[in-house]
Amino acid sequence: MAQHGGTAAVLEAAELLKQGAEARLYRTRFLGRPAIVKQRFPKRYRHPLLDEKLSQRRTAQEVRSILRCRRAGISAPVVYFVDHTSHCIFLEELVGSSTVRDYIGSHRDLELDRLAERVGQILARMHDEDVIHGDLTTSNMLLRRGTEDGKVDLVLIDFGLSYISALPEDKGVDLYVLEKAFLSTHPNTEALFQKLLDSYARSSNKSAAVLKKLDEVRLRGRKRSMVG
Repeated sequence: MAQHGGTAAVLEAAELLKQGAEARLYRTRFLGRPAIVKQRFPKRYRHPLLDEKLSQRRTAQEVRSILRCRRAGISAPVVYFVDHTSHCIFLEELVGSSTVRDYIGSHRDLELDRLAERVGQILARMHDEDVIHGDLTTSNMLLRRGTEDGKVDLVLIDFGLSYISALPEDKGVDLYVLEKAFLSTHPNTEALFQKLLDSYARSSNKSAAVLKKLDEVRLRGRKRSMVG
């Protein structure tokens, strides 16, 4: 499967799950295991050489972010294989998982408080590793029950816009993206999101600078809204 032609044959037989602006997602099997293939396809509006360079860079950044998270003990899909020629990443399919978005919509306050605390801890650890997710939403966080101890594991997915940065500004923007998505998807959950931020603050030695930047980004966002 190291050949571009091999990957093309796999995709031809795979089930197309989703097509976004940047990539297609397929369901298949890799060495007998359930797998998801993420393929970055060519953008016709870009010069071919520029498009190729950008696709290579985005694919490499995504894999690097996932591997950095996994090395730090943060749950993310296993990377099975990367085909740099066709810009395909073969990833573990998280069978039997559910999104945090669905969980929030169907559970009560006590469970949600514990979940918010856990999310804050995970994001603090991710940012301490200087990984910027770039597209934090409750749909990009999955809950998976462990096979050994039965505990529920929080798994981060979809690192397609991720990159590595130590700047508090970038981490603050990452949290701002999550806050906007969180409050628009789950109305009247300001207190719950604050619990998430409180957990983040307790879990990271670098949180003070990041949360200060988050406040600055919020202020800029409000000014833009007022200007229209």
